[in-house]
Amino acid sequence: MKNAILLLAVLFSAFTSFAQSKDVVDVAMGSKDHTTLVTAVKAADLVTTLKGKGPFTVFAPTNAAFDKLPKGTVEGLLKPEAKTKLASLLTYHVVAGNLDAAAVLAAIKSGQGKAVLTTVNGEKLTATLQGTQVLLTDAKGGQATVTATDLKASNGVVHVVNAVLMP
Repeated sequence: MKNAILLLAVLFSAFTSFAQSKDVVDVAMGSKDHTTLVTAVKAADLVTTLKGKGPFTVFAPTNAAFDKLPKGTVEGLLKPEAKTKLASLLTYHVVAGNLDAAAVLAAIKSGQGKAVLTTVNGEKLTATLQGTQVLLTDAKGGQATVTATDLKASNGVVHVVNAVLMP
């Protein structure tokens, strides 16, 4: 019995170490729900940056979130001439630092119901609570709900959102 427990502890430790060796890009690449985001990150030449030391907090829109954009928007953003605009949009979904769900909730609480986060592109996102869910409001008043939290990476954390945020 002791050997079985020891084996489970070793396997869990190895699995945890493996999961932690993935950076925020690898986490997104490992998700079938984030193929559009990964394609966009590659088109904007942000892979090397997001594989960097960080730490980064990424609010990662799903494929369904990108599908909600007006027809032709994603295709237009993926064109080489839109690279700067695409990079700005994507870096609007990234905050410097390692803000896990507990840290986001603590910031909302200490901000008396809202936390203003400065994104990597220099613009602001506002986090609030709607019931038990974190709601992000972008610069244009658009909103995204955080649907999954704390996907840990070696250089930060990824939270899944159900809408594309606009700077």
